[in-house]
Amino acid sequence: MDAPVTPSAFPADAAALEDMAGCAKEAAEFLKALGHEVRLLILCHLMTGEKSVSELEALLSMRQPAVSQQLMRLRLEGYVETRREGKAIYYSIRDERVMRMVAFLYETFC
Repeated sequence: MDAPVTPSAFPADAAALEDMAGCAKEAAEFLKALGHEVRLLILCHLMTGEKSVSELEALLSMRQPAVSQQLMRLRLEGYVETRREGKAIYYSIRDERVMRMVAFLYETFC
């Protein structure tokens, strides 16, 4: 059984609480980017290694424009990176925080 979460992990002084407000904004933006069902599924598939857009289309049973739109959002946020090989573009997860969050979500919900 996991140890319970305790309030002692959170700061009590005013300066630290002000810093936490900035962190909260960054965290909210991070969660917003990951909080889309298709983007989350894309990231789940990328956890097993890089995938081409056509591989992701097949895995998600979606058309290329819809997959590419979500990949673009993830790339603009800096969460995935691309590699081109001929006409194919391959995507992989770039941000360690994304890997940790997707692993946590998988462990918690799957």
